[in-house]
Amino acid sequence: MRLNKYIAHNSKYSRREADELIAQSKVKVNHQYITDFSYQVKKGDKVFVKGRLIKPKPLHHVTMIAFNKPRGTLVTKKDDRGRKTIYDVLPRKFRHFIPVGRLDFTSEGLLLLTDNPHYADILMKSNLPRVYNIKIDKIVDEKMIAAMEGGLSLEDARAGGHSKSEIDSMDFAPFVWFKIRSITKRFSKLQVALSEGQNREIRRFFAHFGANVLDLKRVAYGEIELNNLPEGKTRYLSKKEYDWLHQFVKEQERKSANNKTQNKI
Repeated sequence: MRLNKYIAHNSKYSRREADELIAQSKVKVNHQYITDFSYQVKKGDKVFVKGRLIKPKPLHHVTMIAFNKPRGTLVTKKDDRGRKTIYDVLPRKFRHFIPVGRLDFTSEGLLLLTDNPHYADILMKSNLPRVYNIKIDKIVDEKMIAAMEGGLSLEDARAGGHSKSEIDSMDFAPFVWFKIRSITKRFSKLQVALSEGQNREIRRFFAHFGANVLDLKRVAYGEIELNNLPEGKTRYLSKKEYDWLHQFVKEQERKSANNKTQNKI
């Protein structure tokens, strides 16, 4: 396991913070300072950060929380423009947790955070449905419906993206499902489920049809739902949710191991 990942998995530090500690010569492996960011921690290695031994946790030791992210907060540790981040809102005991994916500055709703990077990585790379309640400033038409059902490929997907984004093109997989909740002369409200979490994906999708997303709220991620969790508050997962989470992660690990075995044959 890469050194920064090992530190992040077994301590309160994030990978970025681990890299900073490595660069500052505050990390030792077997009592020798390591400044090589590519160092792979081997079985039997003893890793020290600021003189303290990092005790390895079991791979499946995990704490995960659901957080109702408020609109107007960034999913990042620090912002060079001084804007509020989720870590300004989260209780101190969760300040070292890492987010499972992102919600942009003007979006709100369910954000999962965990102290286990392995779980976070598996969830982010999965095709679990992410469910959103959205409001757009246009009436849903047949072209939108066809694209939601069949997918969409755009060479120019800059509309709806951040002005500083380097992403130009984007392929949109068919929506897992969608419901049109209400339509007026000026607005449409929908609930949509996506199997991926690309950068400002929903905003870019509807911008292609000349529609602005006015409200975007994530209400579910896989089997974990926001329900009535108040804005800015957190909750631990229920036993049922943890049981599902562990089962899902182990299934993904088995699939990954089988794929590696098949590739070697």
